[in-house]
Amino acid sequence: MADRQEALREFVAVTGTEEERARFFLESAGWDLQIALASFYEDGGDEDIVTLPQPTASSVSRGTAPSDHRVTSFRDLVHAQEDDDEEEEGQRFYAGGSERSGQQIVGPPRKKSPNELVEDLFKGAKEHGAVAVDRLAKSPGESSRAKPFAGGGYRLGAAPEEESAYVSGERRQHSGQDVHIVLKLWKSGFSLDNGELRSYQDPSNAQFLESIRRGEVPAELRRLARGGQVNLDMEDHRDEDFVKSKGAFRAFTGEGQKLGSTAPQVMGTSSPAQQAENEAKASSSIIIDESEPTTNIQIRLADGGRLVQKFNHSHSIRDIRLFIVDARPAMAATSFVLMTTFPNKELSDEDQTLKEANLLNAVIVQRLI
Repeated sequence: MADRQEALREFVAVTGTEEERARFFLESAGWDLQIALASFYEDGGDEDIVTLPQPTASSVSRGTAPSDHRVTSFRDLVHAQEDDDEEEEGQRFYAGGSERSGQQIVGPPRKKSPNELVEDLFKGAKEHGAVAVDRLAKSPGESSRAKPFAGGGYRLGAAPEEESAYVSGERRQHSGQDVHIVLKLWKSGFSLDNGELRSYQDPSNAQFLESIRRGEVPAELRRLARGGQVNLDMEDHRDEDFVKSKGAFRAFTGEGQKLGSTAPQVMGTSSPAQQAENEAKASSSIIIDESEPTTNIQIRLADGGRLVQKFNHSHSIRDIRLFIVDARPAMAATSFVLMTTFPNKELSDEDQTLKEANLLNAVIVQRLI
């Protein structure tokens, strides 16, 4: 009798129902407290979910071993499912009413973190046939898809007496152009090739990201190809901040005006045949005494030409000037000076001999003034 009174008091304390109703459920369950509580809640006796602590030895009827199972019902499964959905739907709030009634308010959906979003994109792409490629083993601009051979070749004969024949390849005709694009997924957004950062949260990018998740080529990339093939590579930079890549160096291929140089072109130059005749005439005008020491002087002209002439050590710097004027008659009316190369020194005293000016086997540069 004491055990029954204890079970009755505990039933009333847990459910808050009247003693008479509690006695009804306990008697129906053979005074098994756990079975009575389960029947009570399955019968819709309350709207709240209650978890019953493990009953003490005094609350267990005779002949029934203590059990560590807690009260569960179909409503527990429903609430468990709602708890899982809450993470996707948003946090739930309750306002107004009493302890048994009220208004439920569901907050905005929980936004996925960039890591989760990038993971979904890669997962969706792999599910639709994308293949992981080693970045180090792949050269820049290399297409992810192998291109079929479309050239010509030789068809071998089927029999020894049959000669090989050349077979030309088929030309692929299409008005589009194949494009290769690299999609880089960063911590706070994504970028295409070396373009600017585009946010994951920007609504204008939602359709683009959804197409990637479905394993499709976004419409804006298809428009770039104009009917051609789009080769799209995805790079994982989810743990990195956006860094704008430096553009590849491109040499200048345009046109411009030449302002000047150390060797400007002299106007009025003669034809190659006439120039060779002038050089031969200038060389013959230099009288060489074979009994005296000789030296070869290399002269770099202002028009880019080069002259080499044999002189005696006794010839002067003025003889070199006259030789240049005879070899290039157009320079007779042009002011110029002669200079050494290393060190750069102007040969201002033209009466000096080559030996006195230390110009034996030297290189002399003509500079216009």
